[in-house]
Amino acid sequence: MESIHCNVFGRARPCSEDGGFRAKGCGQDADLCTGLQPDCGTCQQGMTPYTQAMTTPALPRLKLPLGIQNLRQIREGGYYYVDKSGMAVDLIEAGKYYFLSRPRRFGKSLLVDTLKELFEGNRALFTGLAAESRWDWSKQHPVIRIDLGAGEVHSRAELDLRLHEIIDDHVRRLGLTLHHQSLSGRFGELIRAASAQAGQRAVVLVDEYDKPILDNLTDRETAAVMRDTLRSFYSVLKSADADLSFVLLTGVSKFSKVSLFSGLNQLQDITLDARWSALCGYTDEDIDRVFAPELPGLDRDEIRRWYNGYNWLGTGVYNPYDVLKLFHTRAFHTHWFETGTPSFLVKLLAENRIFSPDLTRMQSDFSLLSSFDVDLIEPEALLFQAGYLTIRSATPATPQEPPIYTLGYPNHEVEMALNRALLPAYGVPARQIATTAVKMRQSLREADWIGLEGLIRSLFASIPSDWYRSNPLAGFEGHYASVFYSHFAALGLDVRVEDATSHGRIDMAVLHAGRVFLFEFKVVDRQATGEALRQIKDRGYADKYRARDEPIHLVGIEFGRAERNVVGFEVETIAG
Repeated sequence: MESIHCNVFGRARPCSEDGGFRAKGCGQDADLCTGLQPDCGTCQQGMTPYTQAMTTPALPRLKLPLGIQNLRQIREGGYYYVDKSGMAVDLIEAGKYYFLSRPRRFGKSLLVDTLKELFEGNRALFTGLAAESRWDWSKQHPVIRIDLGAGEVHSRAELDLRLHEIIDDHVRRLGLTLHHQSLSGRFGELIRAASAQAGQRAVVLVDEYDKPILDNLTDRETAAVMRDTLRSFYSVLKSADADLSFVLLTGVSKFSKVSLFSGLNQLQDITLDARWSALCGYTDEDIDRVFAPELPGLDRDEIRRWYNGYNWLGTGVYNPYDVLKLFHTRAFHTHWFETGTPSFLVKLLAENRIFSPDLTRMQSDFSLLSSFDVDLIEPEALLFQAGYLTIRSATPATPQEPPIYTLGYPNHEVEMALNRALLPAYGVPARQIATTAVKMRQSLREADWIGLEGLIRSLFASIPSDWYRSNPLAGFEGHYASVFYSHFAALGLDVRVEDATSHGRIDMAVLHAGRVFLFEFKVVDRQATGEALRQIKDRGYADKYRARDEPIHLVGIEFGRAERNVVGFEVETIAG
């Protein structure tokens, strides 16, 4: 089997014209590789797409490390491994105390285990990796790893017991004897004793540092107890500075230093440090190089659309769990989203009357993204830290003004799945979502306006009257557009909200089945006015899409406040 890779368009395919290779999607004339020439072909537009012009044998398929966060098992068990060891060494050389927030199932535990193996001097595991030639293998540091990810605790006593058990495990492993009885006293003594015994300063690695708090967010009193207990426990690190070589705390959320890390001023938050954006997760290069044997039979562009897009101001990355599940099942699916139910998040968004189309372009500054505490949880902070939104762009920072971040969905999976989860919060029964999905797609594909209007009416009619009496979103005018947008996004359609044109912003554009649909929404007191369709026409919203040479359907929809449903539905079509 022959393999050629194009930096611009992905994996190349045979070209029937002359037996050479051309990347899928490449419409430019290029010097095609015949499999014999040693140098890369050069695109006539100035790009150099071919990175491997010579034919190469197919790489063997390895095992997929699904759910495996142990470096030794991966390296010795014949699994694929994306080498992050060089970045790990860079991190160690750049500082001493670190905090890193990343979404669940994003490789944080494997990073912690990699650091552990480095500091313990297990050189054999790094043979052929970037760290092998850069690390001083003559030194072995005692590593105290604290993993709070296993199980749940729901009281101060349970958390104290769990932490004591972790300390006891390290005492037995290292053959130490401790004399203090209090939790903080034993933790500090463990660090000092481990350092003294090894003759090297100790390393503390905390995985899922925040899980006891997150498991109790629906009970704020208990969550506050968990926070205060952990604050006391982590404060030991400050007084143990002389016996510590390196400290890393990882988790999903980013609690403020005041609330959880009081006194740990030396802790560097690298969550939004561009240098470490790809410390967890897979890059485009990783997918093409490490997982090349898994790519045949899968659309490379679709992999990117479904699972790429996470960014922390540096190199963008894919969700590793999604990628591994895709390669395992060979099917595009909402793999990561289904590993956790965001019920708390959905409730928070509803309580704050979040306009769901705004989730495609929310704006925030650093302080708002970091505003996470038991008593103050901003929707933007939770959406970002949990991985449902990511940074799409940022304004330049100046001495006078901090950067403003524009957040949006990282990829197709999250946009589709989160909007499906939001619809019940907007009053739409789950069964209604499923029953209208196929019919809605068919109506759009066939430009069946009678059918589409009927489906939209039934969608809003399915919302129980009791929901309007008891829900904070009931009097929210954005509710109608939120239901409409979230339903279309949940179908997996190409939906663009507040799409900017030279004449204004279109409420919603949908590109589907070789057609363009432009929607404008209005809320009226009772009778339709025709204003929605009139605005689309008067402002020339269609002009932006004429070059596509596809039918453009202008759809004006008006909702009645009293009827709580569609009272006006008008369509005009511009032939492609």
